[in-house]
Amino acid sequence: MSNTEYALEIEGLSKQFTTADNRCVKALDDVSLKVPRGAICGLLGPNGAGKTTMLRIVNNILSSDAGSVAIMGVPLSMKETSPMVGYMPEERGLYDNMRVEDQILLFGRLKGGDDARLREVMGEYLELFNLADGRRRKIKELSKGNQQKVQIIATLVHEPQLVMLDEPFSGFDPINGELLRQLIDRLNRRGTTVMLSSHNMEAIENMCSRIALVNHGHLLLDGDLSEIKESHRDGSLIVTTRTPLHIPLLKDAVPLAGLEEIETPQHRRGAAYRLRLEDGIPNADLLAAVAQQSDIVHFEEHLPSLHEIFLQYAAD
Repeated sequence: MSNTEYALEIEGLSKQFTTADNRCVKALDDVSLKVPRGAICGLLGPNGAGKTTMLRIVNNILSSDAGSVAIMGVPLSMKETSPMVGYMPEERGLYDNMRVEDQILLFGRLKGGDDARLREVMGEYLELFNLADGRRRKIKELSKGNQQKVQIIATLVHEPQLVMLDEPFSGFDPINGELLRQLIDRLNRRGTTVMLSSHNMEAIENMCSRIALVNHGHLLLDGDLSEIKESHRDGSLIVTTRTPLHIPLLKDAVPLAGLEEIETPQHRRGAAYRLRLEDGIPNADLLAAVAQQSDIVHFEEHLPSLHEIFLQYAAD
């Protein structure tokens, strides 16, 4: 594998574990995944799906039973690829009695960073996260939110080309969550490839251009998010009206395959409905029938949310 078009290439990755009662459990079963350079990719899946196992293999924490991994076209190795990757695990790993700056520099040095550059980058991030005044404080003296900031800085300080963040929004209030979103966007605009593993569907949907969905050790879905949403549309329409509709009258006016009242989208006022027309009925007929009863405030084709798509696959 040497295609440098991709930041991450996984081919045929498999890993199984033996439980305490000697059962074999496949955490990953012949998983192949390619993440293009410059993408922001959401890694999704229910608990126990295999996401963390995959991330640990990519970061040389676990070895695979079969398959291969390449980072920026370079076969996985502790010496060659580890400095290219910044990984923040869900289980945080800070040392309580270390000072903030010492903790960050330790992580950067372990990744082979130049000391002078590490200090320069660390200073920029400490300012960004409003931690500059606390750089000499011990980790245990910080709030959980600020400890999370230190963990993120320690992940990024060596300026990796591929950043992998497992549940990065955990412990963040909305203000710091937005700060993290801005940071990820800035990293991406600089050319960094980012992988986010999170249960925060709204954040993933708003930030990611691609998604990969894993369940029971298998890769079930992978690709451009807009294309995936388009491929899962069911022909439903969303109509928001100024006043509620008389449903029996609407059904008499136009053939409907389905109708349900829903919350109004985008905080609009009025009444909202999700509808499906019978095959062959033009949208214009529906709009005309609705307009006979009320002003149309909003009209769009329904595309499934990432949450809806996730539930569809996670339930299988």
